[in-house]
Amino acid sequence: MAGRLKAPTGRYGGRSAEERQAERRRRFLDAALQLFGGTPGYRATTVAALSEAAGLSTRQFYEEFRTLEDVLAALHLQVNDWAEGAVRTAVAGAEDRPLAERVTAIFHAYAANVTADPRRIRITFVEIIGVSARLEEQRLARRARWVDLICAEATAAAARGEAAPRGYRLAATAFIGSVNGLLHDWSAGWVEATLDEVVDELVRQLLGILRPVGWSPAR
Repeated sequence: MAGRLKAPTGRYGGRSAEERQAERRRRFLDAALQLFGGTPGYRATTVAALSEAAGLSTRQFYEEFRTLEDVLAALHLQVNDWAEGAVRTAVAGAEDRPLAERVTAIFHAYAANVTADPRRIRITFVEIIGVSARLEEQRLARRARWVDLICAEATAAAARGEAAPRGYRLAATAFIGSVNGLLHDWSAGWVEATLDEVVDELVRQLLGILRPVGWSPAR
């Protein structure tokens, strides 16, 4: 299929073409979360199976997407957007709190969001891996957004005298790898701990990066 089919225009059933298109797209993404994030997984899902799960036709699929990879790309971004929204809300709500409390609130928000549905974890940490160079670039770009967020928080904390003044990008990149690995292993049942214990460990690691041994806060 070289490109998407042209979607119908005009009003129908009291809804505009844009509203109908948004509804179709939502149904395809909901079905993708079910099939890609559960059984049978992205690689074993067909366009026909996804369309059936969405309650739509394959023609309607090609009005919205070119390939199943396009659906996975859109779903991966959506899952990350949900988590980022939760984190930014937590950042705003903890703005005036001490560093340790602020970091704890941020990671509780992130962990609660990504683990609320195990299918989200599978999309983020499993199904997106090794699909194509395009999706690998997207995965790394989204991870870089999390690195940027941590660097911004760390730099702001250093400016307030709550953290050591230093370049944080390398440490933040390494830390994000720890976050992803620990949450994935926890969700897969390889880590015997509660989610709160997992979050507490991540908070300790980040505070150790922000406040290394031998450094003391500004008086």
